[in-house]
Amino acid sequence: MFEDVRRRRAVRRVEPGDGRALKRFRWWQLPFRALFYLRLPNDDDGRSVYAVEVRHWKSDDSGRVRAQLYLDGRQHAESRLPAAFPVPGGVVEVRRSEFGLKRCHYVTDAGAEYQLVPDRDSAEGRRAHFDRKHPALSRGIGFLSTAVLLAGLFLVLTQLAEQLTRPEEIARHVGGTFTAPVDLSAWGNTMVGLITVTASTERALRLRFSRLLDGAAG
Repeated sequence: MFEDVRRRRAVRRVEPGDGRALKRFRWWQLPFRALFYLRLPNDDDGRSVYAVEVRHWKSDDSGRVRAQLYLDGRQHAESRLPAAFPVPGGVVEVRRSEFGLKRCHYVTDAGAEYQLVPDRDSAEGRRAHFDRKHPALSRGIGFLSTAVLLAGLFLVLTQLAEQLTRPEEIARHVGGTFTAPVDLSAWGNTMVGLITVTASTERALRLRFSRLLDGAAG
């Protein structure tokens, strides 16, 4: 029910596009542009190509990042994120995290979900191509990213517990001050932060997001 309410609210934010042409993906746009495609049947017994574009570092006057929906190469609609674009048979949902997109899916009226196909030249497309070419290594990298975030979460929670139980009044109530098993320097914490951001960015390229893991890294 909550998802339906949120989706309807996002649909109301959609604005008509201006018909501008979709530009091809350039290599230098890798860090800040996402581009995904969806092919759907049309009324002419053919297929229409929908494209979703998000420029991560480009915001509107209110400071919000926007998503663009293109139909057969022309801008059809736009919306600030999170977005829900009505398309034949359902909606295209687009959501963003601090590390990239966490959702770009076609949700049918029946409730089925399909992730859109990333442009081959985009960062997400290159990651998907690597997964197809080297599935075992790709799974290993994915496992490593998750392990890194779990380790980072452990360090954050234990250091926080140590800080919270340091005051004498609290220590008396919980039976003493908790001592974190790993005591990192400021430089060490900075390095851990950089590594966890890298891990979350890798997961974002696969549209993986966990509020607990990736949210803590942000």
